[in-house]
Amino acid sequence: MSQDSPDIERKTESPTAIYCGVDPTAKSLHLGNLVTLMGLLHFHIRGHQTIALVGGATGSIGDPSGRKSERVPLSRDTLEINVRGIESQIHRFFQNGASYANRRGFSDACQIPKVLNNYDWFSSMTALEFLSDIGRFARVNTMLAKESVKSRIESTQGISFTEFSYQLLQAYDFYYLHKNHACRIQLGGNDQWGNITAGIDLISRKRSMEEEEQLEDMESRAFGITIPLLLTSTGEKFGKSAGNAVWLDESMTSIFDFYQVLKILDSFVFVND
Repeated sequence: MSQDSPDIERKTESPTAIYCGVDPTAKSLHLGNLVTLMGLLHFHIRGHQTIALVGGATGSIGDPSGRKSERVPLSRDTLEINVRGIESQIHRFFQNGASYANRRGFSDACQIPKVLNNYDWFSSMTALEFLSDIGRFARVNTMLAKESVKSRIESTQGISFTEFSYQLLQAYDFYYLHKNHACRIQLGGNDQWGNITAGIDLISRKRSMEEEEQLEDMESRAFGITIPLLLTSTGEKFGKSAGNAVWLDESMTSIFDFYQVLKILDSFVFVND
């Protein structure tokens, strides 16, 4: 949820740009990703510019949110295969989703969704540029207070500098999209709130230094929206890390198994509405 709900409701009364990101840690999206993509689709069919961001760069690091241990690094070849698979799924998702919405009365005069890859802007960035353009605006005490970092610091394994820096990379994604694609909202699961607020803070600090328009200008302010995570009965996330992923690729999860899971979730949603 947004912590400034009245303002974000006013912001979405007229077309704006909103993005949601996913890291290519596998060659397919899973059911947990589908939940946030459905949120993005709702904005798309109502005339907003939606941006699906594939983390070709951040996927090589891995988000520490909700994890007890560091991810096994993926090779560049594996990442490229995963990126292609996920980009293809996202394009198909929006095509099918828009067609479904059109048959139910929504206008087909929607802006074409953008599918971007953050490797495009991170691949040429040097370490010095990272420290100068991103690091100088980060506050370590704020970064340490993030739940994804604090829980790992208090563990026996700790957290690497690489994972500790992940929130800065995602924050820069938001800044880059804000500046170059007029993106004003980031959408994600509620475990992403710390990363989203890091982006909002970076946008505010950099815009203040660049002496752009008033920070309180509604037209240019940045916002965050989170969606409750899809959890198992034991409170675990559905996903690769938990070992219970329900994949959108039918070669990884059969259509029959996928349908059975959806039937269970459908009953759960109606009970909890």
